[in-house]
Amino acid sequence: MVVMLYVRYPLSLRNVEDLLFERGYDLCHETVRFCWNRFGPMFAADIWEQRIRRMKGYT
Repeated sequence: MVVMLYVRYPLSLRNVEDLLFERGYDLCHETVRFCWNRFGPMFAADIWEQRIRRMKGYT
């Protein structure tokens, strides 16, 4: 959820921290950055593969 909020919406790390705090999750903006650094490349690779499939018509 952390990475999705950071990628999907134009938010800063501290904005994501505040949004999650309102939902009951107490974490530091550095935790958000750590999650992005760890899981961001996996999401980017998946998005890249989906785009290539669409370009080739494999849907």
